[in-house]
Amino acid sequence: MLEVKNITFGYNKKQNVLENLSLKFENGGVYGLLGKNGTGKSTLLYLIMGLLRPKSGQVEMDGVNTFDRNPEILKQMFIVPEEYDMPNTTLEKYVKAIRPFYPNFDEQILKDCLEVFEMPMEVNMKDLSMGQKKKIYISLALAIRAKVLVMDEPTNGLDIPAKSQFRKAITRGMGDDQIILISTHQVKDVEQIIDHVTIINNNQVLMNEPLDPEQPLNLEEMFLKTIGAL
Repeated sequence: MLEVKNITFGYNKKQNVLENLSLKFENGGVYGLLGKNGTGKSTLLYLIMGLLRPKSGQVEMDGVNTFDRNPEILKQMFIVPEEYDMPNTTLEKYVKAIRPFYPNFDEQILKDCLEVFEMPMEVNMKDLSMGQKKKIYISLALAIRAKVLVMDEPTNGLDIPAKSQFRKAITRGMGDDQIILISTHQVKDVEQIIDHVTIINNNQVLMNEPLDPEQPLNLEEMFLKTIGAL
């Protein structure tokens, strides 16, 4: 379980981005994190990963404060940020370098995801386009088999066929014990794969509920109604 407990955070002393925010994420779910620009979605992801220090409150994974950066917890967490660069090396060499840090790394999942994305293993990651880098990074993230996997706008830079491939990769690579948390403005890209929706606005959790698989879903309309914009 992942718990956000009364988190308050601001980038300066005058104004907080998040204030006294609490959330729970259960194992075995794909969560869609939605909110307007400036509501602190990306900030929340970095707090979850322990990369930012809150003014008060804490984030716990299985009862351990993530900000302590405990190596045993770090093995079970991974983030796909919105923007990143790739090292000047081949994917094969990069996998060999990072694999010792992640005991649950699954090469078959990596191969399956690369197959879905139509990407070869024999590539120099520095030479790839933005969309190709996303495909590689997402494939690696799923292969790591982290208990908590957070993604910030993962479909930005992907063309329409690649967005379909992304959904297939998530479905194929998702484990029953994982929490996958996807922050996005591209709600149509994820509404087929999420089973929980979390909506935050003005330091309030407006919704954090499982979705009914029997009901047709229009995630954009649900979001607009929830924040009172429709």
